[in-house]
Order: sequence, then structure tokens, then C-alpha cells
Amino acid sequence: MLSVPPGQVTLSDRRSTRSWSVELAPYQLAAFPITQAEYTEVTGERPSTARGDQLPVENVSWWDAVRFCNLLSHRAGLAPAYRLDADIESVEWDASADGYRLPTEAEWEHACRAGTVGPRYGQLDEIAWYRGNSRERLHEVGGRQPNPWGLFDMLGNVWEWCWDVYDAEVYGAYRVLRGGGWFDEHWSCRASVRRRSHPTFQIDDVGFRIARSA
Repeated sequence: MLSVPPGQVTLSDRRSTRSWSVELAPYQLAAFPITQAEYTEVTGERPSTARGDQLPVENVSWWDAVRFCNLLSHRAGLAPAYRLDADIESVEWDASADGYRLPTEAEWEHACRAGTVGPRYGQLDEIAWYRGNSRERLHEVGGRQPNPWGLFDMLGNVWEWCWDVYDAEVYGAYRVLRGGGWFDEHWSCRASVRRRSHPTFQIDDVGFRIARSA
């Protein structure tokens, strides 16, 4: 887990042409997406379609990701961040808890940009696995250059679940995905790109990384 400084980030949505600013307190974010080995150690499960201990876990839903966070918090003796009721598909985030959680999309974009102002924090072929260089497959975490704050694979390899609901009025419970993946064209691997999916959705280019409140 790396410490991320406080700051402000302006988010934008191309579909609605809306933009909004978010002030962020300091927080921690994992340097890498959760790997298959880490996911299996905590949950006892191996959901990924590609197999490799240091490959990012994929084929995991948003619900899988929040459950992982709570399980990891229990193992570490921390207060779980989420109160879950799977029967009614309800989850509440306890912001006072010190356990692991998913980043908000504002936290994700702030960390991805790492003080840079362009669409990416470096040359795409040097920082990300995407359709142009991935040979259309997943790659081990940490294989490309990190951003200025030491975070790897923020763009490319796997999309990452964030905490936020995308647009409740239009898409209901759909949650935000960020970062682009190994099968995406270059235009999807940018710091500002937002994607959405149902929280039960699972596919071979979607994973996650974890955060903690400072």
C-alpha cells in the first residue's frame, strides 16, 4: 500500500457532458492490482480464466471485490469497511472503518494522474498493456513502468472496479470501472475514461485494486 497525498480532481462524463470537482483527503492505494495468488490466499477461490499467480485476478464482480476487502480486513484485524446484505443486494460503506476497501473513482483518477495533467502519465507502450502490445492476453502485474507515485498498471491490463455508482437515474446499480484493459484500443486507456457495468458482471479483463483511508 502506498500513501497518496490529498488533492483535488475534476471528473467528467462524456455521455452527459457533465464535470464535477472532488476534494480528497490523504489515503492509501495498492501499488498493484490484486493478483490471483493474493485473491486465492484470502478467499480460497480461483475465478480467473487465465492462470498465473502474478497475473491480476479477473473474472471477478464488484460484489466479489467488496467481499474480498472485508475478508482481508478480518485477516488483518481491521474493521471491515462494508456492511453487506447479499439477500437484498445492499452494501453500506462505513467511512470510519480502518479496513480495506475499493477506491472511489475520484481517488482512482487522482492516483492515476499522480500530478500529471495529460491523458496519461507516460508513453502508452511503456506504461500499459493494451491491444496494441498485449498480444491480446493478460500480463503479470508490474511489467510496465509505474506512474510518478509508484503505482503500476493504473492503465491497461485489467479494468478496475471503483466504489461509485455510475449514474443511478439512468443505469441503476451499475458501478464504475476505470483504467482500460489488455483488449482495449489506446483511446480507452486514459486517466479520464469511465466505463460502467452491473455489480454482478464478470469478464476476463476486469479486476480491482484496494485502498484504505488514512
